[in-house]
Amino acid sequence: MQMLALKVTYALVMVSVVMSIAGYTVLAERKVCAWMQGRVGPNRTVLPFISAIPFIGPFLRNLGLFQPLADGLKFLFKEEIVPGHVNKFYYYLSPIVALVPALTTMTVLPFGEFTNAEGFTTPLVLANVDLGILFIFAISSLGVYGIVLGGWSSNSKYPFLGGIRSSAQMISYELAMGLSVLPVFLWVNAPGMTGSGLSLASIVNSQEGTAWLVLVQPFSAFLFLVALFAETNRLPFDMPESETDLVGGFHTEYGSFKFGIFFVAEYAHVVIGSAIFTTLFLGGWHFLPWVADPWAPGWIGSLLGVGWFLAKTFCLIFFFIWVRWTLPRFRYDQVMKLGWAKLLPLALVNLIFYMILVTYLDQASAS
Repeated sequence: MQMLALKVTYALVMVSVVMSIAGYTVLAERKVCAWMQGRVGPNRTVLPFISAIPFIGPFLRNLGLFQPLADGLKFLFKEEIVPGHVNKFYYYLSPIVALVPALTTMTVLPFGEFTNAEGFTTPLVLANVDLGILFIFAISSLGVYGIVLGGWSSNSKYPFLGGIRSSAQMISYELAMGLSVLPVFLWVNAPGMTGSGLSLASIVNSQEGTAWLVLVQPFSAFLFLVALFAETNRLPFDMPESETDLVGGFHTEYGSFKFGIFFVAEYAHVVIGSAIFTTLFLGGWHFLPWVADPWAPGWIGSLLGVGWFLAKTFCLIFFFIWVRWTLPRFRYDQVMKLGWAKLLPLALVNLIFYMILVTYLDQASAS
């Protein structure tokens, strides 16, 4: 019973942290966008008493630190308007279906480790399963059903087209994403490597004190990152929304809190996707390539490792924001051609290359 209570508490804390990071990712995007366009960005929201503190109050206000709280309250208390032509059951269900997969995948995602006095190391993860990456792929792909349901249940042409685009885009890039990860597991489990099975924690530990996999397999990392942009529906792959030709895309008929859930779900997928890339290719919570962790075992070292993991994740989130406000949107036919005619063949060639390389290394070690 005590272990169950601990797991539930841990899960609630994780959900709160991911939702908070997603909310402040919205603020970061608005600030970065403003700086790139020569504007100030959000700098008006204040809290009572805090704004009266000299220096600190104006500094926090100029940062817009309380803007996510104001946005959340605005979405929560706006008038609930439901169009009369929608299928109400699926209309209400689709925002939840879009958000839940992003929050579920984090249950198997390790973000640190704890080493006790006896030298026994435990990953900081809610469910340390050996097939963690398969669980992530299986659950994260369900998020597209929320978009498809939202577009279909709206009984409107533009949302329906957005939902169709989303499903086609997910199928097109999910294959390339899966094929880009297979060389990672082949390499980590090759002779002489320290990996074991499909465990995400073993992938991170195989990069400790040696080269990160982004340096060993840069092409795999590139393919995974491009597919990740498409899977999270971020520019230049935001076909489901595509304001220039679909008004608001799949969520055109949504407003108030339901639209807010869709909004947070998109950024939650970005946060989790950045954390997965950090785990697979950037050494996770380990310090630098070819450099041992400078922190000692124990809780202090664990907290520093978690902080380092979050720092890498935040850098990737900034990269997502930077790309959005730098590159133009692709046409729909260009997105499909890139996924099927370029990304998928390149992922297959990359996989075959590492299969041959690992086989050669296996035979060389045996002889």
